Amino acid sequence: MLRMTQDDGDLDSLVRKRIRALRVAQGWSLDELAGRARLSPSTLSRIENGQRRLALDQLVTLARAMDTTLDQLVETATEDVISSPMIDSAHQTMRWAIKADPGMTVVRQRLTNPPPDSPSRLRAHPGREWLVVLSGTAVLLLGNRRFRVETNQSAEFPTMLPHAIGAQGGPCELLGIFDRDARRGHQRGDEKSGGEEDGA
Repeated sequence: MLRMTQDDGDLDSLVRKRIRALRVAQGWSLDELAGRARLSPSTLSRIENGQRRLALDQLVTLARAMDTTLDQLVETATEDVISSPMIDSAHQTMRWAIKADPGMTVVRQRLTNPPPDSPSRLRAHPGREWLVVLSGTAVLLLGNRRFRVETNQSAEFPTMLPHAIGAQGGPCELLGIFDRDARRGHQRGDEKSGGEEDGA
């Protein structure tokens, strides 16, 4: 069931803007989207410009043509746009949950120590991680390989490979995205070590 929390006029305008924005984002002309939706280009133009009434059957057809859903096309919920991080001072991290995908977590971390010397301190666990270095230089140990990751460079890897990350030549800051399995793997590692997090 669709919940409309704005005035009909506001919703109407939002849906028209969204149709046009989605079409432009796909790089489609009016003719291309009209052909996909089996509408005439003039009808689509009038829908986008507010000169034609929005009909439910046309919205369903347009949603399919743009590879989205009717719910997404008329979605209005924007009350929870801003969120604050959970701060973990002991590990110098900030974490944000991604509301649209509760399995994903974004983590900002400041590293001051180099990666561990001992291969026994590398972690392996289910999941996948992506990280970008915001400042400084990081060293990523991944299996038997060693990668230097500079500011604005990113790394993405399956976490079943034994891995650890640390700073090189001074502190560095990272922003990482973890799936549910990767986040759980690092939380378990934190509980066991009780110290600074070595992994991304």
